[in-house]
Amino acid sequence: MSVQTSPALVQIPAARASAMTGAAVLGALGSTPSGLGEAEAAQRLALGANVLEAGRVSWPHVLARQFASPLQALLVAAAAMSFSTGDRLNASIIVAILVGSGLLGFANEIRAERTAADLHERISHTVVVLREGKERSLPVRELVPGDVIRLSLGNIVPADGRLLEAIDLETDEGVLTGESSPVEKDPTPVAEGSSLGDLTDCLLMGTVVHAGSARAVVTATGNATAFGHIAEGLAQGLPETAFQRGLKEFSMMLLWVGVALTAGILAVNLLLARPFLDSVLFSLAIAVGITPQLLPAVVSTSLAAGSRLLAKDGVLVKRLLAIEDLGNLDVLVTDKTGTLTEGRIGFEEAQPAHVDEPGSSERLAELAVLCCEADPSEPGASGAGQNPIDAALWEAFPELPARLAARRRLGLRPFDHETRAMETLVDWDGGSGPLRILKGAPEAVLERCADVTNEARRRLEDLFRRGARVVAVASGPDAGPFRLEGFLSFLDRPKADARDSLDRLAALGIEVKIATGDNALVAEHVMSVLGMTSGGVLTGVQVAAMDDDELASAAIGAKAFARVSPEQKSRIVTVLRRTHAVGFLGDGVNDALALNRADVGISVDSAADVAKDAADVVLLEKDLGVLADGVVGGRRIFANTIKYLLMGTSSNFGNMFSAAAASAFLTFLPMLPGQILLNNLLYDSSQLAIPTDKVDQDQLRKPAHWDIALIRRFMVVFGPVSSLFDFTTFGLMLGVFHAAPEEFRAGWFVESLATQTLIVFAIRTRHIPFFRSAASRALTASVIAVVAIGAAIPYTPFGTVIGFRALPALFFLALVGMVVLYLVLVEVAKHFFYRAADLRAVREQAARDRAAREQAAIQGVPAGPTIPAHAVHASHARVHRRAVPFLVHTGRARVRRAGGVAGGRR
Repeated sequence: MSVQTSPALVQIPAARASAMTGAAVLGALGSTPSGLGEAEAAQRLALGANVLEAGRVSWPHVLARQFASPLQALLVAAAAMSFSTGDRLNASIIVAILVGSGLLGFANEIRAERTAADLHERISHTVVVLREGKERSLPVRELVPGDVIRLSLGNIVPADGRLLEAIDLETDEGVLTGESSPVEKDPTPVAEGSSLGDLTDCLLMGTVVHAGSARAVVTATGNATAFGHIAEGLAQGLPETAFQRGLKEFSMMLLWVGVALTAGILAVNLLLARPFLDSVLFSLAIAVGITPQLLPAVVSTSLAAGSRLLAKDGVLVKRLLAIEDLGNLDVLVTDKTGTLTEGRIGFEEAQPAHVDEPGSSERLAELAVLCCEADPSEPGASGAGQNPIDAALWEAFPELPARLAARRRLGLRPFDHETRAMETLVDWDGGSGPLRILKGAPEAVLERCADVTNEARRRLEDLFRRGARVVAVASGPDAGPFRLEGFLSFLDRPKADARDSLDRLAALGIEVKIATGDNALVAEHVMSVLGMTSGGVLTGVQVAAMDDDELASAAIGAKAFARVSPEQKSRIVTVLRRTHAVGFLGDGVNDALALNRADVGISVDSAADVAKDAADVVLLEKDLGVLADGVVGGRRIFANTIKYLLMGTSSNFGNMFSAAAASAFLTFLPMLPGQILLNNLLYDSSQLAIPTDKVDQDQLRKPAHWDIALIRRFMVVFGPVSSLFDFTTFGLMLGVFHAAPEEFRAGWFVESLATQTLIVFAIRTRHIPFFRSAASRALTASVIAVVAIGAAIPYTPFGTVIGFRALPALFFLALVGMVVLYLVLVEVAKHFFYRAADLRAVREQAARDRAAREQAAIQGVPAGPTIPAHAVHASHARVHRRAVPFLVHTGRARVRRAGGVAGGRR
């Protein structure tokens, strides 16, 4: 394969670069080991950013999707029948409603897609780049071929590249190859023509650094990468969530009710010897009328509007349906650093182990700086891009890197989460032989040291009790034992507003638990400072000794988990999800698995790339107060969506039941098919303002869950209440006004539209409407406008065309009385309905508590505290493959990892 060139830009495919030496690749790209110059890089960037364009949702696809539902198929069938029999008026009305409904859904869904795309654009990723010999942190979209980059554990590879040097490097290439095992990497060239999985001297965009570190030159960016070529084939849609499943079950329930009504009405009309076509069209209109046709539009409007509001509060929602999950949370497992603490690790002090030796403090600092990710002997090395501990060391001792530049590094084993330490080999004095330096978690370092004194252990204990983060340093000859050199302490103070944030979350019914890699003493200190009631701290050792049932019980009572591994964090989240809706907030590589397993994975904009890509929600500030705003926003959006569902089920079911009953005793159809569909469209249109509605505070204080059974009961209770007033209208029109069919239909059209639309003011709240809970201005205006339009239609030429006749003035006086009485009756029914629902919830919770205690007694483990009724969340078996979305993207570009992790997200 030949090198691809342009007058000012070179892109080398990975398969070609792998057969070349590193020096040859640099030469072909017009670059050097010290990277490109700024002017050259800017010129290359002007020819194309490092961005994938694949994965956008096209507007024709979204438009076609609006007309692909069974409901739309019913409308098309009705229009075709009307047109084929010469009834062009009804056919035109049905087509107009079909097109209008589709365009409304299209407009809202496109807006939602654009909102999601805008939010994706605000989530940034960076990479360490060598420009003119100096290291800089740049957005990955600014990478160009020829850039020299440095990568370490947890980084997502931002572009295709050829290795220049590698230290114990392994990458996870499952996103491209489907292989689960990490691939060892080495700069040695491979044979030309090797397959993608055999390019061991190249780094491929979208893969993840599993271990070690590397320096590489970028050979291809954007769509020219191997990743870009196959991104279309790897793109997968998000799996169906519980919210989507609930909507589907709800729609299917109404569809089957509609089918039953349709069959019954058709049979009755045919038995009464009514015209076949009129009977079929009326039956189809009933089936369509009972279904809330604009449900997708209302849901997408709520989610899109909500995501924009959340973005203003610093909460970026990557997956719109995660908004519903965010509102469900009742347990939040969070890391400590930067969330409850300031997140700025600062060097505090050095405590040498051998204070009686001259220069011991200076030697301890020198050894610590030499055992960092950056090599002081390497030109242009700096603190940029290092882990926070190493960066704080270089900042605390700015004169040491230059002074130690002559001490050449001979080898490095980077820090990993298994050993919790890193090791370097340096030429210490040029004649005494190489010196090994070990730096890491004190427990891990002390295990490998000989003759650790009790005094050293006492000092370590004192540092831990102060809440300090401690790093131990040891040294030794290349083949000999390690000798403890001392401890370095770093402090990350609790945030001033952390206590208030915890109080806010508690008021929302959310319990906060800490998961940290620090030891139990540090966790206890932070909880003490923040005034968190301690339910005990579980350590990683204790977690490892428990089976899942024991851990599930112990984790409910624990307030913190200390010295836990990434796998243990994930396991804790998994067992907590048996009885809770769990959110996990993390920003590190070791948090990615737990982010994947949680109901809602939450990360921050400054997080590691893997953490951001594993999360559903990204916070612009690592602040629990911002998260509390997001939870409230999620609950508000969910509550408004449920309002529409409750109204749609009760009013539509009541009206269609009334139509079915009326058709059995009237000598004419109670409403023509086009009139039914127009009524339904006007009603649904008035509800498009529901996403702007206010939500009562008591609805925001506790998690909200999808309850299809409650919606079904609501339909069965309030639907007949609506029908009572429909039958009253029938009696009024026939017995008082002696109405002809056209006048009868106009009267019922106006009454049904008024009652089913105005009921929103009663259903939207558990309180007394208008007085204790007022609707938003937009919703009030839209409802009043629709009622006014419906009342005016019989007096217009359009009303005459569709088969209405003007109504007498006395009808509207009676209508006002019926509407007032209807709203009063709904208030009474609402009181008894919700009281019964609350009693049912208490009984169900008591039964669950008894079952939990019995199970705990059988297993011989503590049962843990009783779960509040509102916090109960049935465990979802919603394990889906966690995306490794591409870190540079435009719009909704998504690339999913092949394989995935069992037990993940729904």
